[in-house]
Amino acid sequence: MKTKPTLDGTLEAVSGINTIASELVQKLISNYRDNQMQAVNKELGITDSHAIWFDLPKLKNFIACIENEAAKVNPEVSEADLGIRFYYAAYPKAEDWGIMENHPVEREYAERHTLVMVPTLKKADENGEMLDYDFCPLIGGSTLAMASKGDGDGDGETFPPETLAENHGTLSPPHNTKVEQFPN
Repeated sequence: MKTKPTLDGTLEAVSGINTIASELVQKLISNYRDNQMQAVNKELGITDSHAIWFDLPKLKNFIACIENEAAKVNPEVSEADLGIRFYYAAYPKAEDWGIMENHPVEREYAERHTLVMVPTLKKADENGEMLDYDFCPLIGGSTLAMASKGDGDGDGETFPPETLAENHGTLSPPHNTKVEQFPN
């Protein structure tokens, strides 16, 4: 029997498995490669990556970190209140690689897309609607990062120095595609 950890450290049985028809997966991947990826490649004059891989320990560690840090801020937070938002992102140009000095990513990833994972916390807005807000328990005071805060648009508001996030997976290309079920 497969199990999954819960916030209180116990194990819960996993019911069912997640499946999607292979034909649909191939179609969705082809749609991206034939449209968005081609537009990016043409506009930027590069060969962008078409996939990103994260090892399971990195993902589990990030999830555990979210759960642990959220519980420190509010021990009553439930697993159902937490989530992860995946932001599409792109690495800087090679000549601007200095910004990456404290982030261990190889320069060969320059200009390629990536994902940045940011934790979310479900909370009611001013109208009582339950929304999944970006969440950073490392920020003193307010831990919810709403779009109106820290937008970096020059109006004096700034981002916090660090936020709870995960980024670096293995991009393909530059890494070999022979291990992929849907390489083309």
